Amino acid sequence: MRKGLVQLYSGDGKGKTTAAFGLGLRAWGRNQKVLVIQFMKGGAVSGEVLAVRDLEGFQVFRTGADHFVKKGGESQEDRLEATKGLQRAREAFHEEKWDLIILDEINIAVSFGLISEEQVLDLVKGKPERVELILTGRDAPPSLLAASDLVTEMKSVKHPFDDNVPFREGIES
Repeated sequence: MRKGLVQLYSGDGKGKTTAAFGLGLRAWGRNQKVLVIQFMKGGAVSGEVLAVRDLEGFQVFRTGADHFVKKGGESQEDRLEATKGLQRAREAFHEEKWDLIILDEINIAVSFGLISEEQVLDLVKGKPERVELILTGRDAPPSLLAASDLVTEMKSVKHPFDDNVPFREGIES
């Protein structure tokens, strides 16, 4: 039995979700079962989700209202949706069928106060030994950095948005 680690992708740069999905595809290519739980992404479907939707053994569970959540403007619905994501993660731990579980944007859900840092730390501590767990999102709290075995910080050096280049489907989503 292999030992699964905790990986965390954070920072203000782009590519955290894409990197996590890339690792998911790598694992899936080696016959591992992958579950992605997306927090705060109940709106438009990203290209990553579309790409894996027909892959047997690669499942995406999306939570979040169908609107952009602005820090300071969180609603009760936003909190309930984030709680659904946490509950799905707990269930997945007990299902004993997933090799890799990605909690996409969970750091932002904590930063916005939709779920507590303690709830996520408890989840990390309760991770089955063989499961690889990936946490993504900006503003990861120091406690989650400390609880992780691998931490990658995506740093924005230059971005087209800075020059008013509009959002590009297939590149930014």
